[in-house]
Amino acid sequence: MDWGQALVLGIVEGVTEYLPVSSTGHLILAQRALGIPASEAADAFAIVIQAGAILAVLGLYAGRVRQMALGLVGRDPVGRGLALALVLALAPAVGVGVPLEGLIKKHLFDLGPIVAAWAAGGIAILVIFARRSRRGIAPDAGLSLESLAWRGALIIGAFQLLAVWPGTSRSLVTILGGLAVGLSLTAAVEFSFLLGVVTLGGATLLDTVKHGQAMLDAYGWLPLAVGFAAATVSAVIAVRWMVGFIVRRGMAAFGWYRLALAVGVAALLATGVL
Repeated sequence: MDWGQALVLGIVEGVTEYLPVSSTGHLILAQRALGIPASEAADAFAIVIQAGAILAVLGLYAGRVRQMALGLVGRDPVGRGLALALVLALAPAVGVGVPLEGLIKKHLFDLGPIVAAWAAGGIAILVIFARRSRRGIAPDAGLSLESLAWRGALIIGAFQLLAVWPGTSRSLVTILGGLAVGLSLTAAVEFSFLLGVVTLGGATLLDTVKHGQAMLDAYGWLPLAVGFAAATVSAVIAVRWMVGFIVRRGMAAFGWYRLALAVGVAALLATGVL
């Protein structure tokens, strides 16, 4: 992998990580399009550069992070409650997702299953948000993030398990989980971002420990540094854009995008291009 390929992958990661379109699916597609063969090192690279997207959200939501830090030392009850909610929402992924990691990479890290997940998620977005639109539900209608109870956090965590299937989108299922427990769309999006920090942080650390040396042996430090920096900058831009876009326009555009992408990639697979 050269630095140019790493730059492209970093941009793809940063742009898609928090959008409801599946960063993993896009990274696997980008790797195939760039001629990067599937390997332990390639999979690890795609996961480790998530650290750039994590850094972006930590910066953009520094106030929330500080609030939770104060809560953990007993100085902010609301922050303590939010930190507990994130831990509870993370628990299902740790208990179920981590033990299944090997099977998931073996059977689902391929464009065929990813296309199916893109299509299913696109249909879900269009159906769910068309219904919300018909009912005239505003983005800020519903519970605030501070009102999220422990049961709701666990339910969102259970929704996150759906994202072990690449192409589903962790961001999408956690937003839908937040809506299912009564959060407003804006609160569900924010919780999805914050949950992504702890979920992706754990996954990045785990893969770095397990496969980091193989990745460095295959690619060296320069591609990793370029991918990290590109992911950080592009994630800052994407997150800021997404919050404003959803408030103004809703999520239907992401549903149509997923369906179009699924059809396009399926056609390329059928014709042997990919």
